[in-house]
Amino acid sequence: MTEKKEGSLLAPTRDIVDWKNPEYLNEEAIDAEMRRQFEVCHSCRRCFNLCESFPTLFDLIDESKDETLESVDSRDFPKVVDKCTLCDMCFMTKCPYVPPHEFNIDFPHLMLRYRTLQKSKGQLNKVPLELAKIDRNARIVGIVPSLANWGSNKKNKFTRKPLQTLTGIDQSAELPSFEKKTYIQKSKETLKVINKDAPAFGRRVAIYSTCYVNYNNSSVGIAAEKVLLHNGVEVKPVYPGCCGMPYLEQSQHEKVIKQSELVSNELCKLIDKGYDIVTLTASCGLMLKFEWPLLNPENERIKKLSKHTYDIDQYIADISKKEGLTFGLNQINGGITVHNACHARAQNMGNKALEMLKNLPDTKVDVVERCAGHGGTFGVMKETRKAAVKYGKTTARQIKNKKTKYVVSDCPLASKHLDGILNENAEEETVSMHPIEILSKSYNL
Repeated sequence: MTEKKEGSLLAPTRDIVDWKNPEYLNEEAIDAEMRRQFEVCHSCRRCFNLCESFPTLFDLIDESKDETLESVDSRDFPKVVDKCTLCDMCFMTKCPYVPPHEFNIDFPHLMLRYRTLQKSKGQLNKVPLELAKIDRNARIVGIVPSLANWGSNKKNKFTRKPLQTLTGIDQSAELPSFEKKTYIQKSKETLKVINKDAPAFGRRVAIYSTCYVNYNNSSVGIAAEKVLLHNGVEVKPVYPGCCGMPYLEQSQHEKVIKQSELVSNELCKLIDKGYDIVTLTASCGLMLKFEWPLLNPENERIKKLSKHTYDIDQYIADISKKEGLTFGLNQINGGITVHNACHARAQNMGNKALEMLKNLPDTKVDVVERCAGHGGTFGVMKETRKAAVKYGKTTARQIKNKKTKYVVSDCPLASKHLDGILNENAEEETVSMHPIEILSKSYNL
């Protein structure tokens, strides 16, 4: 008889998502696995304050007839599943029973599996399924972006209430605005001069802009270009398509695979030419490095891409460590709080935004490591908006206690979500930015 260990001191590993196996959608097998993992969660409960999924699960058990999992009806399981945002924080930061521990607990991927079953039965909300079609939606909005932005503005009382009635998108939620020109278009119009005197001169980077930067916030891409060029790095902006994270949230595995093959085909051509791949959004970095290889493990291009992909903060921190950053960094008055985004933490690489910003001279840099609560469409749909704001307020309160002027996050949706909470009735405005924008500001670029 082998002795069971209370927890594991080994680094977390993750099993392949075997979504093509017929057993993956076997309803009895899924129910049995839900109960197996839920029983472990129930016996531990150290994840009670991470998100709404866990208190919902524990309440179901505590309020059941026998106060046991056995007396909880499986028909109540969607109440737990629907509150999971796939942030991965339970897997990465709390659970002592993740693989390689023999209990083999992977709560987020269990929720993904159950959600796939819901999708196969046509039980998922159709609006998020449509919102997940990022590139299609952006092409449509790009025809008249000013009109689309006017209609989606939360201050627009003529459109937002009817939009809520028709789609379920909460009228209080701040929605991303679309720019007239994409980042890729703006980049082509920007003169690129490489600093040949920089210590890192000779490096080559293909900037995978991500859909959010390409369509909604090109300033992040321009800032990344400026910082890299100033540090002697040749840059090549690319955007073959969305990484598929919105599809993953809706358990559309086939569409994730399609995006993974489309994007990896193009990016691997650049890797073969000597370029490193840099992403500008934490969720996209997570997809390219970790989720794609778990969903499509036999694809050699995806394996190659995973090994050559860096988040922008990670890449700058690597330059700082190996060659050293070029001169010219200045103090940032007012200080900075780094919101360590969930999907950056889930990459198990350390806090690279903090490591990068520690290069700023005489600048206060603090950290908040807590989920902002947005979670893709979770933060904008009326049925989950309240929970998103609840957890966002806790994170915002921690940020306010740091008393800094700037808050930075590698998650653009978290940044926008927190920005709205932080500056609601605030006496002094908190400025939300991407970490690379702060570095660009420090360089006066």
